[in-house]
Amino acid sequence: MAGSAQGLDAALDDREAVRFAEAAAQFNSGHFFECHDTLEEIWQGKRGTARDLLQGMIQVAVGFYHLGNGNNRGGVSQLEKGLAKLHLYAPQVLGFDLESFRRHTQVWLERARAGAPLRGTVADLPKIRSISPTSSAATPSS
Repeated sequence: MAGSAQGLDAALDDREAVRFAEAAAQFNSGHFFECHDTLEEIWQGKRGTARDLLQGMIQVAVGFYHLGNGNNRGGVSQLEKGLAKLHLYAPQVLGFDLESFRRHTQVWLERARAGAPLRGTVADLPKIRSISPTSSAATPSS
């Protein structure tokens, strides 16, 4: 997947990269509200493609927060918005496996659309998984 913007990985400075890793750990442990807050701290100072990607991640975190609180309608809405943004990016970006994250989030979105409550354990939910930094594609797709 090729895109027009270059250098998305480089768009995070060292402090932001640490905060992104914290947000990933929060998301992966089911602390979706906290993940949203952490990602929003990074997002507020960003412009361009990195901002849009982070906004998509925030929306997914908020979607799972809503689903976990029984707000199926709000959860579906936020997951749809977030996935729409995330589908603009390469399969690997910001040092994580975006493709796997999107695919697993889509499964949960389909369950929520069907009216199924958020069931299972945190281990069953999508994860923000790191990849080798040298294999990361850094552009949104066209």
